[in-house]
Amino acid sequence: MRRGAGVTTRRMAARQATATRGCAWLQLTLHPGRRYTSLMIRSATTYLLPAAALAFAAAALVAGGCSQKSAPPAAEQAAANEQAAAPDLALYQKLLAEQKPKLAVLVGQQIVSQYPGTAAAAEVQNALPALEAKAEHQRLADLWLYQTVTQDGLQYTAIVDSSEPSGTENQVQLILRRHVGWPQAVYLYGHGQGFACKDNCDIVMRWDGQREVWKGHLPETGEPAMFINADRRFIAALSKAKIIEMDVTTVNQGPETLKFEVGGYDPSKFRQLPKH
Repeated sequence: MRRGAGVTTRRMAARQATATRGCAWLQLTLHPGRRYTSLMIRSATTYLLPAAALAFAAAALVAGGCSQKSAPPAAEQAAANEQAAAPDLALYQKLLAEQKPKLAVLVGQQIVSQYPGTAAAAEVQNALPALEAKAEHQRLADLWLYQTVTQDGLQYTAIVDSSEPSGTENQVQLILRRHVGWPQAVYLYGHGQGFACKDNCDIVMRWDGQREVWKGHLPETGEPAMFINADRRFIAALSKAKIIEMDVTTVNQGPETLKFEVGGYDPSKFRQLPKH
């Protein structure tokens, strides 16, 4: 072997050793929590370029063989995401099977947000819009309470609480009533001393934003209620409405606006009285 070739081989080996030691030094920067002695740092920098070229040399070393240790490969990260999403996906599928769309929506939104790009997120994303619509319909339907009472005669009622004002102390109930001994009725039932309404007073309503003026009257028996005239027309219009707002005046609170979310009303559950 020629002397020149031997020198070249030794130089290449030295450069490889330099790169190896340089990579080891660069790893120091990847673990800032570890403590290093000045001797360790001087030992590592003995084989590197002068300080003026240090930044360039470090970048070259990272590009040349150190970068693979700074982050897991994309395939490994994707597999980890799929594995992490699996329990949530199983819960989501279980809730669907149990017909619990409101809870399934919450879990599904979490999957899409936390595990984008996974097969689980893709499965949920395709079904989520329809599921959200179903959950909203169920929420609105759950606002209504349908009752059958036989005390003092057979009675059917459909009741929804106001969304505004809210809270048990402030809410007002909108009640539909059919009783064998009384006329069909639609009325508001509040608190305290009830409503301020003289004779047949005006009640300004907004049906899905469209302003209408209805008539109302107070009961003769003194309950904190107010009947809405034209009950048949009200019940017929109710099936097509989503939100009804009513401007009323109460004795205790003064003027206020009541808001009822009525889009979940089911006419079939507000039963007709038997015919005699």
